[in-house]
Amino acid sequence: MAIRLEDKHQIVSEVNEAATSALSAVLADYRGVSVSALTQLRKNARQNNVYLRVVRNTLLKRAVAGTEFECIQDALVGPTILAFSMEDPGAAARVLKDFAKANDKFEIKALSVGGKLLGADQIDALATLPTYDQAVSMLMSVMLAPITKLVQTFNEVPTKVTRVVAAVRDQKQAA
Repeated sequence: MAIRLEDKHQIVSEVNEAATSALSAVLADYRGVSVSALTQLRKNARQNNVYLRVVRNTLLKRAVAGTEFECIQDALVGPTILAFSMEDPGAAARVLKDFAKANDKFEIKALSVGGKLLGADQIDALATLPTYDQAVSMLMSVMLAPITKLVQTFNEVPTKVTRVVAAVRDQKQAA
């Protein structure tokens, strides 16, 4: 089906706008996946704030030109579904990885982070990145650990003194 020139310009500008504010990108081949499964994928993507779009490769090449995702142009072969992570760098990778587990025909082609093109085998590294809340939680636990250890150490001194006094008392009572 032919796309009008105005529609092509609109698609390119929308994808370019998403690419300029995205943190990471994941490309996948969706051949053989049912429409209902793709609808579920789109729903999951919306819930995780992932920009998901099927775009013609020629339009996608124009859209990512001049952005940090320009490196994905080499991976644009065959039907491609594009996912941009907007808030969490690993969100798109997690959504597409989970979808690929459930659908054998869905194949992840490549991913890009920080202007570098990574192979599909690197999806686990990106998908296992902690979310913002998880990272803050990990940082807080690391910051709180020395204080907790100090309080425990201070608490040990009176406890030991109490045990020694109780032992002396028991010894005198026994004598």
